[in-house]
Amino acid sequence: MKIALISARPKIADKTSNLKTIEKYIKNTTADFYVFGEMFLTGYPCKDEFKNLAEKINGPSIQYLKKIVKENNCYLVFGMPLKDDKVEGLIYNSAILIHPDGKVNHYNKRFLITFGPFEEKLFFDEGEESNIFTTKFGKIGLFICYDIFFPEITKALSLQGADLLICVSASPSTTKKYFEMLFPARAIENTCYIAYANIVGSQEGLVLWGGSQLYDPLGALLIKAPYYKESIITYDLDLKNIKTARANRPVLRDIRPEIYQDLYNIARFHRLEKK
Repeated sequence: MKIALISARPKIADKTSNLKTIEKYIKNTTADFYVFGEMFLTGYPCKDEFKNLAEKINGPSIQYLKKIVKENNCYLVFGMPLKDDKVEGLIYNSAILIHPDGKVNHYNKRFLITFGPFEEKLFFDEGEESNIFTTKFGKIGLFICYDIFFPEITKALSLQGADLLICVSASPSTTKKYFEMLFPARAIENTCYIAYANIVGSQEGLVLWGGSQLYDPLGALLIKAPYYKESIITYDLDLKNIKTARANRPVLRDIRPEIYQDLYNIARFHRLEKK
């Protein structure tokens, strides 16, 4: 399985241009999987414009990309603002997975970053599910940027059988060091491949560092894109290596499920005074 991780700069609120950018990268490089960053369809800091830019899962942008994916017999992952399919006015920060046969899956970001320059909770509803998606190469789990700080997300995906965890991101330079510490940790604690695709360039005052990268199930860095520069990097993955990694480091076997019940009780009631 050849995966392509794209560090590119989307134009703010210009979906037509960003669709053409996705198409260009797919047509110019041969791969099985193409991964673009968080909110790549619209650019990241669109704020109140999100309500007009968001589309439903069967909207025109995804329909356009489905044709490109089918023509190139590949899979595509990218970020966009997604409308709720039932409740008018609800929008999610979503990662989309398009299959060669036209099937579309999505993941809605569960942890919305709202501090410093980030205001995601003002514009998006929180996701409620962490599902895995089956491809002809293996099982894929999706998560988005700030989600990486919460290991429960990737653990939920790995326990459902994920072989590859894909993180799409719009991470600024101030958070680069934290992300690069967490990638190998998430890989090791789940014995999964971790793929990361980050937007690059300036976006309304945010300087995004690019640096898309890939880690093996024991935390070794396999490939990394340059910082602060548009690029595409590719790597041939053999997901069968996960079997060996999990024999050498059986963290999924050794999980104690009761700890998660304990964690719920601690998190739910930690503010209550003991009697």
